[in-house]
Amino acid sequence: MTDSARGAGQAELGPRTREDSWRRLGSETFDLVVIGGGVVGAGVALDAATRGLRVALVEARDLASGTSSRSSKLFHGGLRYLEQLEFGLVREALRERELMLTRIAPHLVKPVSFLYPLTKRVWERPYTAAGLFMYDTMGGARSVPGQKHLTRAGALRMVPALKRDALIGGIRYFDAQADDARHTMTVARTAAHYGAVVRTSTQVVRFLREADRISGVRVRDVEDGRETDIQASAVINCTGVWTDELQRLSGSRGRFRVRASKGVHIVVPRDRIVSESGMILRTEKSVLFVIPWRNHWIVGTTDTDWNLDLAHPSATKHDIDYLLEHVNTVLATPLTHDDIEGVYAGLRPLLAGESEETSKLSREHAVARVAPGLVAIAGGKYTTYRVMAADAVEAAAVDLPGRPQPSITDKVPLLGADGYHALVNQADHLAAQHGLHPYRVRHLLDRYGSLVHEVLALGEGRPELLKPLEAAPDYLGVEAVYAVSHEGALHLEDVLARRTRISIEYPHRGVDCARQVAKLMGEVLGWSDAETAREVEVYIARVEAERDSQTQPNDEAADERRNAAPEARAKLTEPVS
Repeated sequence: MTDSARGAGQAELGPRTREDSWRRLGSETFDLVVIGGGVVGAGVALDAATRGLRVALVEARDLASGTSSRSSKLFHGGLRYLEQLEFGLVREALRERELMLTRIAPHLVKPVSFLYPLTKRVWERPYTAAGLFMYDTMGGARSVPGQKHLTRAGALRMVPALKRDALIGGIRYFDAQADDARHTMTVARTAAHYGAVVRTSTQVVRFLREADRISGVRVRDVEDGRETDIQASAVINCTGVWTDELQRLSGSRGRFRVRASKGVHIVVPRDRIVSESGMILRTEKSVLFVIPWRNHWIVGTTDTDWNLDLAHPSATKHDIDYLLEHVNTVLATPLTHDDIEGVYAGLRPLLAGESEETSKLSREHAVARVAPGLVAIAGGKYTTYRVMAADAVEAAAVDLPGRPQPSITDKVPLLGADGYHALVNQADHLAAQHGLHPYRVRHLLDRYGSLVHEVLALGEGRPELLKPLEAAPDYLGVEAVYAVSHEGALHLEDVLARRTRISIEYPHRGVDCARQVAKLMGEVLGWSDAETAREVEVYIARVEAERDSQTQPNDEAADERRNAAPEARAKLTEPVS
């Protein structure tokens, strides 16, 4: 691979680089092929590329299109895992959270406070304080404030939305949050910046073999149906809840099984819950988070088995009722179905034992070399993606021609991090330069960091692009263009559901701005009027199917309704063994 191919400037994932990426996949020999464009796959590609390895990352749909865009959007240490005595997991997660806040992604990962309402006298405050003290001393209070104890009056001043009889006091502590889909996409783009070939809409349809070892994969471009072989020394399966399906496709027996657990979240307007802080509430099974999200709150999550379609998990009316019922036990003014702006469901890839009786479902991850040339990784949690990635590359090292260099991603800032803090101080000047409000520029900086210059440059000579989208004024027209030209978006749902979060932040769920955004995308992708119209139709069908599924009483009915909508990627097929 030439220096120019692997050097800076290759972070642009757009139509100009897509054809070149296809050519490279079929003509070069790689050290590693990474399957899966979620946060773990993107993290593996970045880890390997920064070790000097030749890497290709292929994703059947879009970056973060599975679990990595449907999380609680928290970089958290896992406070509740202390009760399960998983001290190592908590310590590891807190270290990762600290790295994200301070060095790797300060533009994307931000501190967020939570109030833990106390309801039991005598024992609960010292018990919880002891846990939070351990949390803080393990690293939880390094660059964010430590725990703060509040009386009932103090807690109610912080969260006036609470019923007076819902608590006897409270403790505030801090964690961190990020837009998961944007973070994952930025990890993938950073990997491309360091030389990885990153290509979406590229589905693995077969594993290549040489004697008894895996020697690469055959992939299909699900946009046009072309196929090519990718030769590699090793393949890493980073497909999350699809791990078992890819395992069957490879013809190798897995070392572990993955169980899908469905987590549902609802999004409501910020003014429906009057509070200066997020909340963490105990339920009979787990905990419920109320998480500040710009002008909204995210309320979640559920935790139920899911054995149906992995690509489109569906929230049911029962799931939504569960969340409303539990959050309303503490709110003075209850939330209703009419308050809900958005709903999303994601699947956690939990490690499962051989049987339900003996299985220990954990947020720890597992890595295994399941066959010569093939490594699988699963489990874990979003926060520890970087550690998981390093472990996966280490496991693949035995199949690589030389011993790879040590992992250095704890020292590698993501694209947009360098210069971010200075630009925050210069936000007023930047705003005046482009005729924008400083608030708007700060919002852009928290989405793009120092890449904001690339984004705003697309509006030069086209002032209409620097205006808000008509039905989604939190976003500028130029952001839809940049999503396609630099961030790899190929379909309307990629922009409305992942590059922006319009699909969950507005009651219309993107329908009212679908035509405007499709038109902007079509200019970059060269869509005909018919292709633009089809994108809008497919997206609207998706939203209608999701709305319909959310009125159904059970998973089976919801899954049937959701799968009535067509796929945006027309040539995508289910894996077959």
